[in-house]
Amino acid sequence: MPRWWQDLTDLVLPAECGGCGRPRAALCAQCREALCGAAPRRVSPDPRPRGLPVVHAAAPYGDAVRAVLLAHKERGALGLVGPLGAGLAGAVRAGLRESAGREGIAVREGGVGGAGDAPVLLVPVPSARAAVRARGHDPVRRIALAAAGELRRGGTRAQVLGVLRQRRAVADQAGLNSRQRQVNLRGALEVTAGGVRLLAGGRVVIVDDLMTTGASLAEAARAIRDVHTEGKGPAALVTAREITRENTITAAVVASSPDSFGINRN
Repeated sequence: MPRWWQDLTDLVLPAECGGCGRPRAALCAQCREALCGAAPRRVSPDPRPRGLPVVHAAAPYGDAVRAVLLAHKERGALGLVGPLGAGLAGAVRAGLRESAGREGIAVREGGVGGAGDAPVLLVPVPSARAAVRARGHDPVRRIALAAAGELRRGGTRAQVLGVLRQRRAVADQAGLNSRQRQVNLRGALEVTAGGVRLLAGGRVVIVDDLMTTGASLAEAARAIRDVHTEGKGPAALVTAREITRENTITAAVVASSPDSFGINRN
């Protein structure tokens, strides 16, 4: 079914909840609560990949949350992007508050950031081009854009920077363990031309829809930290230092494996 026709039928026909299948609700109250109701938590996989930044997640990956993510990603349920973006925005806020606490920065009530603060730069983990073509959309980028809008409505300056790209093909991650995924993704991402200067001067938050082993987030962080090796001259080195300053790079996801919520290993 063409994407435009699917979007049209979603407007005129009874919808089913993307989480539990309940009719006449794109996302019922119970499934929305599972996705956005709990306070976002700091999470860490075990084993923890080298170079993984501090990660916050909105919800454990399971049941309704799993169904919602898969409906949006694989079945093109684009109406779910609003609550998914709200969940991701909550995880971003939790990470910013924690960073502000470590840096001794006062956080105003009701939000994080303000007109005078450095902008929050949401950097999506890129999907393979073949996957984007097959799905008809880029789910992580779509969720990131919704999260940025949610953050701006709350008073946080936020924008999405699609500055990461795959520099080589990678194998399907399904069925690979943590170490195999790290090997599979090692050196797979790079910052696009011009991306270095776009990343400087802001709080970089790498975003994804789901964290399982953390290999994708660790590789994305590695690519951003290593941009100085591809630059030339003092200006490139200064830019790299601004990006890689301690506590500048963090990560946020909509969902993470339930085990990662158990023990705070960060």
